[in-house]
Amino acid sequence: MPDRSDGEGQIQVVPVVVLSQTFPARPSWIPEIRDFVRRCLAESPLTEEGNREVGETVFRALLDAAGPTGAIQVSFRIFPEHVEVDVLHSTDPMPQAVGTAPAATPSRTSPVPAPAPAARPETFADWMSSTLRREGLTHEAAARQLGVSVKTVGRWVGGETEPRMRDLRRIQELFGELPFP
Repeated sequence: MPDRSDGEGQIQVVPVVVLSQTFPARPSWIPEIRDFVRRCLAESPLTEEGNREVGETVFRALLDAAGPTGAIQVSFRIFPEHVEVDVLHSTDPMPQAVGTAPAATPSRTSPVPAPAPAARPETFADWMSSTLRREGLTHEAAARQLGVSVKTVGRWVGGETEPRMRDLRRIQELFGELPFP
């Protein structure tokens, strides 16, 4: 493209890679979302520290995505010298092709996530149950501290449901690191 020589500026064409994927807004999908973020950042021009900061920022945005239903869309625009990230929450139901990556996104090699190290619980329910035992809390005491019903805590511990993303922030504040790799 020819440069403008009239002093008003130049037009520059910059290559950009756009990667985007939509996930259910459920805590059990956090490992999948983190894996997507890592794959995207592998293509970025950022330093290792920059990649770590972007990953942490995306995770905080995920925890802020309030709502018991819906979807989270994570989009990266990777430029030669910087990265732009969007984390969007929608209350619309997930499209039919849940977990299917768009053509521009690297596809998953296996629908089952890699097994977690032995020190980590298999499920959120296992983690929550052992955390309550470790802290010496009843379901009632935990519910009071978390601002949810006793029935809700019971469903989490029993594996019937998982907490909403907004509940995860409070759980993390009270009990520390969450069980997601």
